[in-house]
Parts: sequence; C-alpha cells; structure tokens
Amino acid sequence: MSHLELVRGDGIQVVRGWAGGNLELPNLWLRDNCQCSECRVTQTTEKKFHIVDIPVDLEPASVLLEDGELLIEWPDGHRSSYALGDIEALIDVAQPAWQVWPDPYRPQPVDWTAFLADDIVAAKALEDYLASGVLLLADAPVEAGTLEALAPRLGPIREVLFERIHNVEVDPDGYNVAHTTLPLPPHNDFASYTWPPSVQALHMLANETQGGESVLVDGWQILENLRRDQPDHFAALCNTPVPFREFDADNETFSVMPMVRCDSAGNIDGLRYSNQLMQAMDPTRPGVVEFYRAYHELSRRVMSGEARICFRLEGGQILVLQAHRVLHGRQAFTANAQRHLQDAYYEQDNVRNHLTVVRRRMNNG
Repeated sequence: MSHLELVRGDGIQVVRGWAGGNLELPNLWLRDNCQCSECRVTQTTEKKFHIVDIPVDLEPASVLLEDGELLIEWPDGHRSSYALGDIEALIDVAQPAWQVWPDPYRPQPVDWTAFLADDIVAAKALEDYLASGVLLLADAPVEAGTLEALAPRLGPIREVLFERIHNVEVDPDGYNVAHTTLPLPPHNDFASYTWPPSVQALHMLANETQGGESVLVDGWQILENLRRDQPDHFAALCNTPVPFREFDADNETFSVMPMVRCDSAGNIDGLRYSNQLMQAMDPTRPGVVEFYRAYHELSRRVMSGEARICFRLEGGQILVLQAHRVLHGRQAFTANAQRHLQDAYYEQDNVRNHLTVVRRRMNNG
C-alpha cells in the first residue's frame, strides 16, 4: 500500500489513492473506534471510552500511515492504531438480499427432523428463507405445542396477547375471522401492534376439510412494482398513518402507523396490511384522498394474483413466514371434517442470530 498518501482535512484524515479514490476518516470516528484495552473491555469487546470525554473539534497531535496501518497520537498522549483493511470491511457491509419469487414459485419442503438436527440443512434452509421469506417444513409431529421445539433454530416464541400458541379452528365464539369458514384475505398478523411480530409459523395439525387452501403474497415484490409504476402512490403509503385495532373481551391492541416502512437507504423493510384490522381514518386529514387511491391500487394488486401462490397445507407441515414481508391468507372451506392449525410468532433478529451461530459452528468444524 505504498502508493497511498495521507492528507489532513478539516476534522478528518484523508487517505488518497484508496480504491482509486479517497478514504475520508472523521477524527471523532477515529477516536471513538480505538480498539485498545484502555478504550474497550477486553473480555467483551464493549466500549469503555465515551465520546463526551473529548472536544468536538478534536485534532490528532500526530498521524502516520505505515504499511496499511494508520497510527495516531492524540493531544492527551493516547495512541490508537487502525488497520485500513479492517476499515474496508466496514464499508457497505452486505445484508442478506431478499429475492423476488420466480414464476412459477412453490416453496420446497425441508424435513423437520433434519432441520433441527443437521446444521448444514438448517443453514441452507435459513439462507433460502431470508431470500424468499418462506420456509416450509414437512413431516413434523402433529401434536399440539410442537412449535415450541423450533426455538433452537428460530429463537424463543414472541409472546403476544390472546394466546402464546394460537389455535385456529372453527369456533362460533371466536374473536377473529380466522375462526370461521370464510375466506381470509391476505394480511399480516397484529398490524395493531406498534411492532408486529416479524416471523410467523403456522403448523397444520389436521386438514381434512374441502377447500381452505393457503394463500401467500410477496408484499415486497408488489410494493417494488408499485414504486416503479406509481411512485406517488408508494410515497402516500409510506407517509400516511393508518389506525389498526384487534381486540377481544380481555385485550385491546391499537396502533397508528404507515402501511409501508423503509430504511434510511430507501429499501423496503416492512409492510403492515390487514383489511380486517384497519380502522376508520380521520376523513379531513390532509392527504386522505391520495392515500385511499394508493391503498386501492395496493389492494387491487394484492388480490389480483400478482406475486401470489396458492397451495394446500397438509397435516404435519409448518409454514414459516417473514411476517413483515409475506402476506398470508386462505380460501373458504367446508367444515365437514377436522381442520386444526396452530400458529406462533418469533423475531427475525433471532433467526439471523441462529444462522450466524450455525455458520460459526460449521466453520469451526
């Protein structure tokens, strides 16, 4: 790296010639990210140093670039070193990319026992799940409470009101349309929560009725198509708060949030869509006309067959969904035989954690 040149700037250090351009390193960033044992807890790598202990206009006393390493002495005599290769690893850290569903798309079943027992099978299944938003497990036990056994791969069950593991059966006293034989339009659960569960698992214990096929819709694919075709509609869905409510005799959940959430780079990272739980908005609110036109177009696409699959979930199968991306529903059915489904919720952060741990275990042999 002898071709690199170090130049001081206003509050920054500039490494010229880095990857054909300039690498600009703010002084405050450099001091805040010193990795020495005085600044970090060696046992845990957590930071001891606090940025409030230095002036905002901090400038190094001396700076040296030598063999790809930046060596700095600060005005108080503290010394820090930074390998440029380590800094490079921080730039544009790739997140697991989601992929649109191929046409035609059908999730391929993964054996339940192998998923739980074999790290190689689990790692491949979780990687595919992060890309597609869907994981289908087959040959699972048809016993109530089986979803508890997924914790080693998906993390602990996310507790919500109503039931820890929700039983979906025909129930004349049920609080939700899922307890009827009526069709259930595509949606994600608990839109009425400020932070809805980000993973849902649906375990079919018995499915002997006529009809009731499962419906999945890739909400992010629809939203990307909508953003491309009608960006004003997409913006209205991102910016308009919408009320959602779910309740029974003992519980009440209510949130007012936009239907679409994007990260700081503009990437879609959340869809909140439930025709059943959406409540009446203030009709005098500015932008309601534009929002409803956008909502109408989104709903038309959700119900039209775009990015949509339909299949029968059989007894012993478990459908795991990225719940902030994939909408789920079912067709109407005839209550002429047993149909019993259980569902529970998990969190996407925990799924990613378990995939990281599995990969680490595999790399360590």
